[in-house]
Amino acid sequence: MDTLGCLMYPCFLDLEYPMEDVEKYKLGNPRTFHYLNQSHCYELDGVDNSKEYLATRKAMDVVGISSDEQDAIFRVVAAILHLGNVEFTKGKEIDSSEPKDDKSRFHLTTAAELFMCDENSLEDSLCKRVIVTRDETITKWIDPESAALSRDALAKIVYSRLFDWLVNKINNSIGQDPDSKNLIGVLDIYGFESFKTNSFEQFCINLTNEKLQQHFNQHVFKMEQEEYTKEEIDWSYIEFIDNQDILDLLEKKPGGIIALLDEACMFPRSTHETFAQKLYQTFKDHKRFSKPKLSRSDFTICHYAGDVTYQTELFLDKNKDYVVAEHQALLSASTCSFVSGLFPPLAEESSKSSKFSSIGARFKQQLQALLETLSATQPHYIRCVKPNNLLKPAIFENNNILQQLRCGGVMEAIRISCAGYPTRKTFDDFLRRFGILAPDVLNGSYDEVTACKMLLEKVNLEGYQIGKTKVFLRAGQMAELDGFRTEVLGRSASIIQRTVRSYLGRKNFILLRLSAIQIQALCRGQVARHRYESMRREAASVRIQKHCRMYLARNAYKNLCSSAISLQSGMHGMAARNELKLKKQRRAAIIIQAAKETGALQAAKNMLEKQVEELTWRLQLEKRMRSDLEEAKTQENTKLQSALEDIQFQFQETKTLLIKEREAVKIAAEQAPIVQEVPVIDHEIVNKLTAENEQLKALVNSLEKKIDETERKFEETNKISEERLKLALDAETKIIELKTAMQRLEEKLSDMETEDQILRQQALLNSPVRKMSEHLAIPTPLENGHREPQSAAPAKKFGTESFRRSQIERQHESVDALIKCVTQDLGFSEGKPVGAFTVYKCLLHWRSFEAERTSVFDRLIQLIGSAIENQDDNDHMAYWLTNTSTLLFLLQRSLKASSGTVARKPPTPTSLFGRMTQGFRSSANLSVSPIDIVRHVEAKYPALLFKQQLIAYVEKMYGIIRDNVKKDLSPLLSSCIQAPRTSRGSVLKSSGRSSSNSPQASPWNSIIDSLNGLLCTLKENFVPPVFVQKIFSQIFSYINVQLFNSLLLRRECCTFSNGEYVKSGLAELELWCGQATEEFAGSSWDELKHLRQAVGFLVIHQKSRISYDDITNDLCPVLSVQQLYRICTLYWDDNYNTRSVSSDVISSMSILMTEDSDNDDGNSFLLDDNSSIPFAVDDISGSLEEKHFTDVKPPAEILENPAFQFLQD
Repeated sequence: MDTLGCLMYPCFLDLEYPMEDVEKYKLGNPRTFHYLNQSHCYELDGVDNSKEYLATRKAMDVVGISSDEQDAIFRVVAAILHLGNVEFTKGKEIDSSEPKDDKSRFHLTTAAELFMCDENSLEDSLCKRVIVTRDETITKWIDPESAALSRDALAKIVYSRLFDWLVNKINNSIGQDPDSKNLIGVLDIYGFESFKTNSFEQFCINLTNEKLQQHFNQHVFKMEQEEYTKEEIDWSYIEFIDNQDILDLLEKKPGGIIALLDEACMFPRSTHETFAQKLYQTFKDHKRFSKPKLSRSDFTICHYAGDVTYQTELFLDKNKDYVVAEHQALLSASTCSFVSGLFPPLAEESSKSSKFSSIGARFKQQLQALLETLSATQPHYIRCVKPNNLLKPAIFENNNILQQLRCGGVMEAIRISCAGYPTRKTFDDFLRRFGILAPDVLNGSYDEVTACKMLLEKVNLEGYQIGKTKVFLRAGQMAELDGFRTEVLGRSASIIQRTVRSYLGRKNFILLRLSAIQIQALCRGQVARHRYESMRREAASVRIQKHCRMYLARNAYKNLCSSAISLQSGMHGMAARNELKLKKQRRAAIIIQAAKETGALQAAKNMLEKQVEELTWRLQLEKRMRSDLEEAKTQENTKLQSALEDIQFQFQETKTLLIKEREAVKIAAEQAPIVQEVPVIDHEIVNKLTAENEQLKALVNSLEKKIDETERKFEETNKISEERLKLALDAETKIIELKTAMQRLEEKLSDMETEDQILRQQALLNSPVRKMSEHLAIPTPLENGHREPQSAAPAKKFGTESFRRSQIERQHESVDALIKCVTQDLGFSEGKPVGAFTVYKCLLHWRSFEAERTSVFDRLIQLIGSAIENQDDNDHMAYWLTNTSTLLFLLQRSLKASSGTVARKPPTPTSLFGRMTQGFRSSANLSVSPIDIVRHVEAKYPALLFKQQLIAYVEKMYGIIRDNVKKDLSPLLSSCIQAPRTSRGSVLKSSGRSSSNSPQASPWNSIIDSLNGLLCTLKENFVPPVFVQKIFSQIFSYINVQLFNSLLLRRECCTFSNGEYVKSGLAELELWCGQATEEFAGSSWDELKHLRQAVGFLVIHQKSRISYDDITNDLCPVLSVQQLYRICTLYWDDNYNTRSVSSDVISSMSILMTEDSDNDDGNSFLLDDNSSIPFAVDDISGSLEEKHFTDVKPPAEILENPAFQFLQD
């Protein structure tokens, strides 16, 4: 059944993939089927089972198998698989059998459904046998082993019938004619098989190879013999190996191995051992048969290819081939026409009993029919050789290949062929090929036989034979003749090539020489003619050009003069009319607008003043409450401190008295004379001393409780003070913001009043001018401050309505293109922002600074506001801070003071053609600032408002970057001041109390990394140095405030080891300031003066010897008395247990603190963080004063727009 499983395996691996077929046939994993899991090989490399299944289906369609027949085929094979999984166990009766379990019952039911037969009948055919006698029919149970054999027999016969049906179907479909007399067939057989275990299959295959080898040897020898006899040449008999004795051993009747095997299968009690003993007795003297020494049932046959040892265990079972009548009847009665067709009804006599037939006998018959077919045909042999056992390309195992050639008889066939005359040619072919070796022989009148003999004698060949029609040559003589022929042909070809090349070369040379002479003559004549003609045309062209240029220049000059005169007269007139009209309209509009805006600003100012007053009142109230609270707290602390000191003093006095009494008692005891002990006890004195001792202990306990309660109240008071301080700081910040906003409103109001005054002066100066015509209409404002005049009369209109609309659309498109370009990150050119430069050049070119009304500023402000919405990205904020500050700097340098020179000059025209006319007049007198592209302009209100908005955004972006850095540093600063003592000690020991080798995990390193990252970001975005200095100054001030306040508020932080730890971090910050250079760090190091002096005091030794003057003048001149007192009282040494300053110094500080609290309201010892904006617009101008913008390149994408070509100038 292993062979059956191997045959079914490829088909049913293909059935894995189509799920509908798997469910239809109730299949599963191939590992679960008994007929498939014997070889333990379920997958093949490079084979896709799903594709193979589809290819099988397609092949069935091609050969004409219908879909119903295909379904029936797969049903039968699936039923065989399920049948193989049916296992049997002992039944209830003696020697009976039944399905083993529910799983076997399921497979039996599935097989019956697929066979379309009765389940009970199928079970009976497997578990029972019917014995037919003359008188009756007996039904006999069979044991489980016999049932399993019956199951396998049924599977074999069904699969055999199915295979025969497929072969017949394919043969019929390819159109094979059974009556045909001609036959072309292919016989494919691998060769001899010799495995570790050789059974009946290898025996049959090797028998086939023996028969085919005998046929091959006889065929080769026969062909050679017939050829030599036909040609009547002298030849001797050639010996070859004859394997007839092996064939007699295998198949001769009645004493061959197959005959003995059939005989053994006839007897029911025969076993493989009895069969082997029969073979040993029969062939013990046969030279081709032998018995292995260590086996009782194996035998060895010496085949022509080598010795093969066969195992007889399964010979009897595999040789039996019989059809059980119950199986025949069961499948014949199937409702499936395909299954019943595989098992047609048998004759009556054959159906009554099981008829035995031998596989070996059938195999011999088929083999004999094959040999008869081969003998009736003209065979041609193709020997296939396996180059290596690794199944890999380009590897040849010589010994293995040679062994295959010997086993296949190829070496013997070559020996037979080479022993005679392997090369033979007809006389005509021989002379036609080798006649050039003896040309005189061909030229003579010799017959073919004589000519061949003379030719062979001339080349000195020996051992050849001349037949009737052919020349027979020994091995190697044909190659020798071919060598002579190749040599003759080579010499002849060289002579022919030499002659032909000489002839062709001479002929080509003569032709080339004649052609060159003719071409040279023609070319020289043509060149001379062309040269003369070009000289003549050149002279004529010069004369024509002279007259034409003179005529064109005269006409162009006349046209230009007339056009310029007409254009200038028209533009001068139009400009004058527009200026008169515009002055009147502007005066009226400005008066109205100034009145409206003045009222609105005044109302906003009043409201802000009220808010400021209210907040100021609240702040004063908070300060008053805070001062009262501080005063009450100070008084309470003073009282508690004095009470504590009194109690401590009483405790010390009591303790001193006890010590003195103990010493006096000890001295008295030493001085007293030794007397006889008298038992005298004064109970009254003992009780009195005991009572005093208890009172002292109670007093000490009460003092300790009061000290703890005082400290707790002090901490609660500090916490409340901090909260109120925070609220007060927030109120102060809000007041500062409101004051700033009010100051800006006052500036705007003053600007409006100034502009209103200027306009009134202009109106007074221009009042004598002649009145404007009533036909002039109100100008229409456009974008960017442009105004286009509109006239009621068509004769007064310059241009048409479509022209004005096209101008408006182009202006809108230009602004949109600018906004779209600036929205992107344009980067920097030569360290200067491209975006700010581009915006400034466009505003300057459009004269937007001089416009009364424009929306471009609002759009730019909206762009900046939307760009900085993501406040967490410092890189993005730095980029926009650089662009905004640069644009503010350029705008600041361009705007003139509008109070001095405006009165002496007429206002700048706001219309398009008005500004064009003024540009023609004053283009030669433009005042250029020392800063290359900057040009002074007369700014109007929109430009001034735009400037204020830019200042606000610069301050906002600066504050965002600063606050982001503070937010990042806050947890790190907490780690710096809260680092565990153990880590500090290890850091100090490993670093030798220096900051040069601090560990990477230290928060100080994280702070340095954060500062380096911020500095790199600011440098990459070319932020002005004034901003960088201010940012780092405020960051260092923040570090100073946080760490200093932590030292003063927490006693566990005010220690010697913490001072050394913070000192090492300050050394790293000092090193960073030196590396960052003063250009960027500025005075940042000076912001840490409070912390530096406090830490210096903590780490100094022998504090008790330091006086108050030394502390205030040398060590900590910046710190206040309250701060010094706080540090001195909180200090404790966790390393060396050193004492703080002396009590005299602390008492001096307490006295000074009391005096200060009487004279000064703000006596808090904590520092406040400064969150104000520490720069002005002039600081930005000073930082950017040295930059030149002439080398800034505008973005390439905006230069592609024709409307922005002015950026290239």
